[in-house]
Amino acid sequence: MTTLPGAPHPYLREEHELYRSQLRRFVQKECDPHIEAWEQAGELPRALQLKAAEAGVLGIGFPEEFGGTGDDDPFFQTIMAEELARSGSGGLIASLVSHRIGSPPIAAHGTPEQKDRFLRPVLDGSKIAALAITEPGGGSDVANLRTTARLDGDHYIVNGSKTFITSGMRADFITVAVRTGGSGMGGVSLLVVEAGTPGFTRSPLQKMGWWCSDTATLYFQDCRVPVANRIGEEHRGFKAIMENFNNERLMLSAQAWGFGQVCYEEALAYARERQTFGQPLIARQVIRHKLTDMKMKLDAIKAQLDLLCWQITQGHMPVAEICLLKNLSTGALEWIAGEAVQIFGGAGYLRGAKVERIFRETKVLSIGGGATEIMKDLASRQLGY
Repeated sequence: MTTLPGAPHPYLREEHELYRSQLRRFVQKECDPHIEAWEQAGELPRALQLKAAEAGVLGIGFPEEFGGTGDDDPFFQTIMAEELARSGSGGLIASLVSHRIGSPPIAAHGTPEQKDRFLRPVLDGSKIAALAITEPGGGSDVANLRTTARLDGDHYIVNGSKTFITSGMRADFITVAVRTGGSGMGGVSLLVVEAGTPGFTRSPLQKMGWWCSDTATLYFQDCRVPVANRIGEEHRGFKAIMENFNNERLMLSAQAWGFGQVCYEEALAYARERQTFGQPLIARQVIRHKLTDMKMKLDAIKAQLDLLCWQITQGHMPVAEICLLKNLSTGALEWIAGEAVQIFGGAGYLRGAKVERIFRETKVLSIGGGATEIMKDLASRQLGY
């Protein structure tokens, strides 16, 4: 939420701002100088996970006894998303914090032994976690997934495939949605498949954006996974998956705002520096109007984002409003990024400019976590029509 200069933020405390400063230093020192090299490499270095753990990036919202902060305050989570977005790289966020979609089911429904094995090393940066739900034959239709897990003694025999999996190539622990029972949501379970398990293979995917985030298709062929790796009760995995989505959508909204803010700041700075026909670009009314429209949209998104975070701290879960905010923020980002590239002109079409990278990556935010059309349908049902 935008406040008057010098006025205190209505929801944030001093520790929120201290955390923001800490993350901003982390991004400036450890990320910004290397983004282009990581983009070309197609992945992040594992050493970054350890640095991120030290900077307080990985543990936000996870149990303190296993290395997390123990504080599920959503403002810390949105601050994290906003500050990592200042890098101008969606791939950095997607890959660095893929555990934020892979590990919550373990934190919420895992046994103490499972949390010690699969959560603690992820939060200290020594291991990487991912989530595998989407299949080649379907994305948002989680209840009808086809990857099977047949019980055989003290193991499940897993067969099937998953695709579009963030950190799919380098993850050590992958929380996989499988069908252990009959059709529909009642037959879904969650298993943690560990890297190196016989019968588990993976292949990389090439993408429009998020280059430094490795993305993969996973294959399971008679893959034997211990029953001890099942998270929660058998056939009860669908609920754990759904619990994850609301937070993911809120974080995607925070990312969209963060990337939009970067586009606005970059475009504003360029418009002040760029000379056209003897005057700075910002002297043109049409450019000033573009910039004010950007700020108008960004302020509206931030106000709603902060309000929803506050409602969550009060014990509410405004599902419909989160869906609507995801659509509002990601749709606005597409427009803002496009206008930023337009202001940059030819310079915005060249590799290396933050606005160019963000423009290429806008669509994935409108698709991931539930596509725009799915969000509209879910919101309408939540609103009773």
